[in-house]
Amino acid sequence: MERSEEARRWMAQAKRDLKAARDSLEDGNHEWACFQAQQAAEKALKALLLGLGRGAWGHSLIELLSELSGIYEDASGLLVKARELDRHYIPARYPNAFESGYPGMYYDEETARRAIMCAEDILRWAREKLASLGVSS
Repeated sequence: MERSEEARRWMAQAKRDLKAARDSLEDGNHEWACFQAQQAAEKALKALLLGLGRGAWGHSLIELLSELSGIYEDASGLLVKARELDRHYIPARYPNAFESGYPGMYYDEETARRAIMCAEDILRWAREKLASLGVSS
């Protein structure tokens, strides 16, 4: 498959994951909104790496951005947002991430809104970079 087509496929799913995060927020599923926001950002960064003809492995936004910072100087400006989102990769899904209770007890609307805003910024940045490569998303 052509690299630009693969990048488009990943970005299309990133946009759907962001929509799912917004839907989860609206339904009060704040932990899922946070996880889905992380997933949206991860897939957007992988779309960009694929658009550049590079491999895209792992789940850490910090690591994906580190790889991209060798190409794009402004990638480091997203590290704070990536850190915020990476914190939700495991605890938002697994009860044993907490001493007691379950993820839904520890997530709130404010946290979910912040996670979605971080993901929106990362998707916007990745889409701009893809557009500069001639990949429509």
